[in-house]
Amino acid sequence: MTATSPAPTPPAGRYGPERAASRRPLMVAVGLAVVVGVAVVAFLAVGALRDPVQWKDVGFTVQDAGRVDVTFEVTKDPGSTATCRVQALSQSYGEVGVATVEVGPGARTQRVTTSVPTAELAVSATVAGCEPVRATTR
Repeated sequence: MTATSPAPTPPAGRYGPERAASRRPLMVAVGLAVVVGVAVVAFLAVGALRDPVQWKDVGFTVQDAGRVDVTFEVTKDPGSTATCRVQALSQSYGEVGVATVEVGPGARTQRVTTSVPTAELAVSATVAGCEPVRATTR
């Protein structure tokens, strides 16, 4: 049987006092996390300012060759008013009908259904865009 000897230890004081583990990597990681967090918040804030009105198509129903009903959701400041341009399209993607819808103050997200008169049979309908109504001074 072979006996193993313990690993040698350096002479006391030869290499200076033992240092405590450095906290620098932890502080760098925390600093980076804070910078990333601030960047994400800034990005989201700029996006909200750039798009004060957002919309989402929900669906449409072609009633006949002269009308299509369109349902969509508008998200905006509850106290503001927005106008949305809704268009009906033919099979060749040509615009066959258009309506402008005003969405007044109310809930932050509102579901709206409107009828769009068409010049011929529409095969799809969508919201082309929404924008806030600017206050006018008289």
